[in-house]
Amino acid sequence: MRRHDGRGEARAIGPTDFACGNAIANETTKTCLDTRMKLIVKMALTLALCFGVSTLAAEENALAELKTQLQQLQQEFDRSRHEQQRQIEALTKKLEALTAASPTSTSAATSKSAAGPDLTQQLAAELGTQPTTANPPARGSTSSAAAAYDSNRPAVPVARAGSTYMNVSYGTLIDAGWSSIKDPSAQLQLGDHDPAKRGFSLRNAEIAFDGAVDPYFQGFANIVLKLDHNNQTEIELEESFLQSTSLPGNLQLKAGQYFANFGRQNSQHPHTWSFVDQPIILGRMFGPDGLRSIGAQLSWLAPTPFYTELFLSVLDGQGGTAFSFRNPGEPDASGVARFAGRATVDRPLQGGRDLLFVPRIAFSTELTDTQTLLAGFSGAFAPNATGPDNRTTVVGADLYWRWKPANATNGFPFVSWQTEALYRRFSAAADPLAPLGLPSENLRDYGWYSQLLYGFAPRWNAGLRADFVDGNRGAFDSTDPFRGKRHRISPELTFRPSEFSKVRLQYNYDEGDLFGTAHSLWLRLEFGLGAHGAHKY
Repeated sequence: MRRHDGRGEARAIGPTDFACGNAIANETTKTCLDTRMKLIVKMALTLALCFGVSTLAAEENALAELKTQLQQLQQEFDRSRHEQQRQIEALTKKLEALTAASPTSTSAATSKSAAGPDLTQQLAAELGTQPTTANPPARGSTSSAAAAYDSNRPAVPVARAGSTYMNVSYGTLIDAGWSSIKDPSAQLQLGDHDPAKRGFSLRNAEIAFDGAVDPYFQGFANIVLKLDHNNQTEIELEESFLQSTSLPGNLQLKAGQYFANFGRQNSQHPHTWSFVDQPIILGRMFGPDGLRSIGAQLSWLAPTPFYTELFLSVLDGQGGTAFSFRNPGEPDASGVARFAGRATVDRPLQGGRDLLFVPRIAFSTELTDTQTLLAGFSGAFAPNATGPDNRTTVVGADLYWRWKPANATNGFPFVSWQTEALYRRFSAAADPLAPLGLPSENLRDYGWYSQLLYGFAPRWNAGLRADFVDGNRGAFDSTDPFRGKRHRISPELTFRPSEFSKVRLQYNYDEGDLFGTAHSLWLRLEFGLGAHGAHKY
C-alpha cells in the first residue's frame, strides 16, 4: 500500500505506519470523548442552574402571591371588624338609651311595647341574627355610663333541663378609714352596709343567683354575709323573688322577698351605689336595711310615646326591714321593744288594710340625642306598731338626668345628676308608761339628697353629694339618731381597674343636732367574681 508524503512523493506503507496511525486515531478518539464529556457536564450544569433559577423564581412568585392574599384578607378582616364595631357601638347606644328609659331594666327588656317589636327581636334583626329560644343570661344594665364596668361578666354554667340557665356570682365590699367620731355606726353611718367603725370593716359580701326558671319566669336571689364590730359573721337572705317574662298586655308580675320599688336608690344593691354610704334621708325613712319585705308587685308598661310605667307592690310590711311600718323596734335597757320612744304592740295581719302598699309611676324622655331625663313619684302606706290604729305615710319624688356624647368610648365621658326628696308622716300612739310619759303625736320628717357624677376619663369618675334631713320636734327621747336636723357634704373619687373591681375614696363632712361636727374619710375596695344579674341603676 502506498501513500504520499508531505512532499508529494509516494512511498510504501509498512507496519510501522499502521501502528502510528492507530496511536493517532486512539489519541484523537480520546480527545473527542473528553470534549464530549465536558460538553455534557456543561449542559447538565446549565440545565440544573436554569431549573434552580426557575424554581427559585416560582417560589418567589408564590410567596409574593401569598403575601398579597394575606394582605387582602387582613384588609377585609379590618373592614369587617370596623363595621362590626360600628354596629356594636350603635346598638350599645340604643340599648343604653332604652335601658335609661326604664328604671327597671329587666322589666323593660321583657315587656313588649305597643309602639314596636320586642327588643330582643329588634336587636337580633339589626345584627342579622335570629334570637334563640333559650333565655339569654341576664346582663347588668346601667343608667350611667360608669356602670358599664359592672356588666357582662362570664357566666358559670349550671346544668338544667330545657332552655334554662343560671348565673352565680360573689362580690365583696371592704372598707377602711377613720372618723372623728369614736363609733361611727352609732350616729353617723346608720346604713347597714355603710362603714361601721374606724379601721377596717366588711359590711357586704354577697352571693347572688339569677337565671331562667322556665319559659314563663326568671328568678333572682342573694345571700348577704357581713362582719359585726367584733368580726363575727352575720348572714341574711336579702332578696329571693320570681319575675314573669311572658304576661300579655305589657304586664309583669314579681313575687317574693325584694326591695320595694320606691324612688331610685332603695332597690339598688350597694355595689351599684355611686357613693360609699346610703343617703341620710333613705336611712331616716326606711332604716338601715332599706325598704324590703315579702309580697308581690304588678307593673304595666303604658303604650305612650315616651316611656311610662306604673308599679304597685303589696307587701307584708312587718319587721325591721319595714322600718317605718309594723316594726317592733329595739329593746331598751329593761327589755321592752320600742320605736320612736313608744313601746310597740303586736300588729298581726287582720285584713288588707294592714298590708304595706307601695305605688310608683316613672317617666322617661330623650331631651336630645345625648341627654336623657327620668322622673318618678312613689308612695308607701301602712300601719305602724306604736298602737292598734296608728299609720305611716311616706311619699317621694325622684329625678335623674344624664349626658353622654355620641363619640363616648366605653361610656366615657359622661355627666349624671340624681336627686330624691321624701316626706314622712308617722302617727305615734301615746305611751303613758314610757319615761316621763309620751303623748300621741304626728312626727314629720323630710329631706333630700342630690348627687352629681362626672366621668372624666375611661375608668375614672368624680362625684359630689349633698344630704339634708330635718323634722318637727317630738316628745320622745331626743337622743334618737333617726331624728333631728342633719346635713352632709361628700366628695368622692372612683377608679375601676376593670369591670370586676373598683376602688373608691370618699370624704364626709357631717353636722347634726346630736353630735355637732364630724369628719370621716373612707376607702372602699370592691371586687366581683362570676356573672351577676341585671339590677336597676
